Amino acid sequence: MGSAKKSTAAARKARIEEMRRAEQARERRNRILTIAASVVVVAGLVVGGIVLVQSQSDDSTAADGKTKGHFVTGSDGVKTWKGTLGRNHVAKAVDYPMEPPVGGDHNQAWMNCNGDVYTKALNNVNAVHSLEHGAVWVTYTAKAKKSDVEALAAKVKKTPYTLMSPDDKQKDPIMLSAWGHQRTVTGANDPNVDKFFEKFVQGAQTPEPGAACTSGLPQ
Repeated sequence: MGSAKKSTAAARKARIEEMRRAEQARERRNRILTIAASVVVVAGLVVGGIVLVQSQSDDSTAADGKTKGHFVTGSDGVKTWKGTLGRNHVAKAVDYPMEPPVGGDHNQAWMNCNGDVYTKALNNVNAVHSLEHGAVWVTYTAKAKKSDVEALAAKVKKTPYTLMSPDDKQKDPIMLSAWGHQRTVTGANDPNVDKFFEKFVQGAQTPEPGAACTSGLPQ
């Protein structure tokens, strides 16, 4: 009888010990899983933070992914952009595929283009917004003749929805740009200057006809 009780007590003790070991094993597994999950979460936060920082730093200059296509030169010498031109407002510099740009994503502030003549190079992102309003942009390099620059400036000053500025990054000494269109001219007396102005100042290409060319940036 006593021996049976001892045997039962021993069996119960053994089961309790086994249950304790099983519980300890479960606790160890849970701790391991918790630690592993924490490591994954922390790693994710770190990677996410790095990606966020990189994306923020990369936003200082970006390619205009929505401007895709190429120029096609017509028989009149005017180059027309065949493709798409982005029109988003962005708070960063934009890497345009042409110089000067004829459209694409741009800053929400436009350059005043009510016959405004600037003596310093403009920020493209602001000038492009002026083109969106239907302006013609006259640009020139240091190779342009002084007499031509002065004559073109006089023409711009008396023509609403135009602006003018130096641009030493462009290929030719004197260029005219409108939204989606561009051409080179030989000088102020080139008859193509008047033709370009007549066709593109508030022309059919204007994405926002009638939009203001005042109350913008004066440089």
